[in-house]
Amino acid sequence: MRFQELNLAGAFLIELEPVVDERGFFARCFAEEEFAARGLATRFPHCNLSRNRYLKTLRGMHYASAPSVEVKVVRCVAGAIYDVIVDLRPGSPTRGKWTAIELSAERGEALYIPPGFAHGFMTLADGTDVYYQMGDTFRPEAARGFRWDDPAFAIGWPDTPRVISARDASFANFDFEAGA
Repeated sequence: MRFQELNLAGAFLIELEPVVDERGFFARCFAEEEFAARGLATRFPHCNLSRNRYLKTLRGMHYASAPSVEVKVVRCVAGAIYDVIVDLRPGSPTRGKWTAIELSAERGEALYIPPGFAHGFMTLADGTDVYYQMGDTFRPEAARGFRWDDPAFAIGWPDTPRVISARDASFANFDFEAGA
């Protein structure tokens, strides 16, 4: 695996190093010792799969409030997504900044999202599946979100969502006074 640090401190694009032969390829997707050597989380008590039927499905922007902030490793295993993370960490020099990465099943890369970040994505193909390794157990009382089009962040989405849940569509803008 290759770990490429992104412009938001603690966030990484994790690229596969495939061994290719006539059958296809084989690649390691997670190695505890490689994550630990970079000071990254190595414990993932929950893993989730998000199945998305349609192109331009938007999920997000989601985060967990303290003390339940969580690490995520997100990988697209079918189709492709435009994956967005926003740094919400109080005191961070990049607080309020966002970055986006296109993840695809074809390339197989993953996004390491540190604690204190919000996350969301838009599908770039019908039939897109997204696999999450979660660094903490889900606590519904800590689940939070803000509008995908919050002007405070001005996220550059590739298009207007075609499908968005009622919950995600009803989120308010992020409250910087209240914090993450």
